[in-house]
Amino acid sequence: METQITLEVNQFFTFILGGEVFAIDISQIREVLELTQITKVPQTPEMMKGVINLRGSVVPVIDMRLKFDMGEIENTVDTCIIIIEIMLGEEKTMIGALVDSVKEVMDLDSDHIEPSPKIGTQLNTEFIKGMGKHDGQFVIILDIDKIFSSSELELVQQAVA
Repeated sequence: METQITLEVNQFFTFILGGEVFAIDISQIREVLELTQITKVPQTPEMMKGVINLRGSVVPVIDMRLKFDMGEIENTVDTCIIIIEIMLGEEKTMIGALVDSVKEVMDLDSDHIEPSPKIGTQLNTEFIKGMGKHDGQFVIILDIDKIFSSSELELVQQAVA
């Protein structure tokens, strides 16, 4: 009897922040929007750029560069908003992630994904699922449900309530 080895293939949506490639599981991506008018909400964290109207729903927009302490830059023609579905407690909610540009949807099989790096106790890397390698370039695979602390998500929810 022949033994067959199967590799798990994962699909990831990739985007660029500060020249680095980041990836999110494709199942959590709802859509990609061109940069549109963002309405600023007073007394919200700096990373929260404001809210947008998405077919009658209020969706908070988070600047991912500010969330990752990468500094704010001017928006370009490639800047866009990725609508992502995240878990907030027991319910799913939508957020908009402002990114420098989108790259592609890529397949990565499990043997091309390494565990997230252990960088010591000072840095929190639990939101990194792993490091992939694609076309000779590292891809930082994010666990989008762990990027935001519960207190940050509560602030965002209060802003749109």
